[in-house]
Amino acid sequence: MTKVKNIVMLGFGDMGKGIAQVCLMAGYTVIAVDVSDEIIEKGLEYNKTGFEKLEAKGKLPEGVSATDMMARLSVNKDLSKAVKNADLVIEAVVEKLDLKQKLCATVIDNSPNHCIFASNTSSMSITEIAQSCKKPQNVIGIHFFNPAPLMRLIEVIKGDRSSDEAMDIGVGVSESLPCLRGERFVARVLKDRPGFIVNRVLSPSSLYSNYIVDLAYEKGIPWEQVDADLSGPNAPMTSLTLADFTGRDIAYHTQLYYAETLSPDFKPGKVLTMQNNEGMLGKKTGQGFYDWSKGRPKPDLSKKAGLANRLVFAAITANEGCRILEEGVANSWKVIDEAILAGMNFPGPMKYATEHYKELSDLLEEYSEKLEKPYLKPCELLKTGKFVDMI
Repeated sequence: MTKVKNIVMLGFGDMGKGIAQVCLMAGYTVIAVDVSDEIIEKGLEYNKTGFEKLEAKGKLPEGVSATDMMARLSVNKDLSKAVKNADLVIEAVVEKLDLKQKLCATVIDNSPNHCIFASNTSSMSITEIAQSCKKPQNVIGIHFFNPAPLMRLIEVIKGDRSSDEAMDIGVGVSESLPCLRGERFVARVLKDRPGFIVNRVLSPSSLYSNYIVDLAYEKGIPWEQVDADLSGPNAPMTSLTLADFTGRDIAYHTQLYYAETLSPDFKPGKVLTMQNNEGMLGKKTGQGFYDWSKGRPKPDLSKKAGLANRLVFAAITANEGCRILEEGVANSWKVIDEAILAGMNFPGPMKYATEHYKELSDLLEEYSEKLEKPYLKPCELLKTGKFVDMI
């Protein structure tokens, strides 16, 4: 198996500069590639400042300075030349399939035979990204959660034609990357399906939250009361504040993607469609569910709307966990729970489901009818409880 020494970071924006940082901390040599001088400059400054802070706190390896770290980071705007000696190229550019396909082909054509191309896409098919390149067996997904230095999870995704060796290299490199907040967890995604593990398991919750939000809008119920229904007691940010922070346009386009690839039931709700069409996108536009013009909102959660049954969310996510076990995306419910904890900082649904699958299954039978969403019907693994043994 190829020993990885030289990594090319393709895309040096918010995600790429964080990935570069952990690669440098693991001892790899990194070449950053980006078309924007401004982005390159910001990325270099981010890494320099980050390493200086870590050095001051004594968190760099013994005998290694911030200057030593930066000495292993260089920049090259010419991709074909940058990958000449690359062992691994990690791509973190905008989510446009044709661009990713073009970059993948360029990397494979100009790099050594053993070079692995790894896309950091959060949703797109690794198989499709590899479609137009000459060595699809060398193409995998390595999906980081943002910011890469702080978030523990990395998903390594196998495309339809990815080789086992490429997967093993991807997993090996991922496991070698330090995390500044806890122990790194690497999840093997065994099949190329929309959303991979974490985003896939959590995505169908939108079917229920859309229903609640639309119902509240029809009834004229204040968003704060809906937020009180939806928010967990210990969450660092309320549910609707987080929805605004992430961006309503992001949610809208994500749900359209799942409507196309998983089920028409994911079609965005009325309120989400209205927010997207009217430019009420949340923090980025100053108005979403809440007014952000004076900074982050502080909703009053003292009164609940009484529209939501939080156990329904547990049932929906457990069912989706069972569904990806059926599809062969993962082979262990424990991996699903650990991936969600590492990627989202809250517990996954599967442990609870091992003891309550009958109750959750019955609840989904009821709510799939109530919401008129056939996708929410319990799958066989949840109904039978046979997933319990898939440890």
